[in-house]
Amino acid sequence: MAEHYIDPSPANFQAFKDLPRDEPILMLNLLRYRNLAQYPPGHEHHGNGWSGRRAYEEYGTTSGPIFKRVGGEIVWRGAFQAMVTGPDDQSWHDGFVARYPHAGAFFEMITDADYKQAVINRTAALIDSRLMRFEPGEVGGGFG
Repeated sequence: MAEHYIDPSPANFQAFKDLPRDEPILMLNLLRYRNLAQYPPGHEHHGNGWSGRRAYEEYGTTSGPIFKRVGGEIVWRGAFQAMVTGPDDQSWHDGFVARYPHAGAFFEMITDADYKQAVINRTAALIDSRLMRFEPGEVGGGFG
């Protein structure tokens, strides 16, 4: 049975929090959307028939101003085509890399009250995801 991830485990999030917060970070996001978004009962979008992709677009619309305010920017975005190396049962709809000026900016974003409301759209949209932190490195050159 495949495992699905939407939110970080407490241990993984603690490891993230233990890393330096005053240096730039890159966050690799891999996304697999639900066929039909799953909003909680009572939410304004519950039962509206949105696809997971449409719900994620709403997440982008509602979280985007906060992301930009903290200095975040998308530095790469693409649509998944094929698994070349890795488990055959893992495929993604979309992926992107977000850059933050420092890890503290990411924490500022996720603790913002408006972001906490916006993230409901992300949770409704996704059946599976991966979020991985990287430190920036050199661009260009060869492998290794």
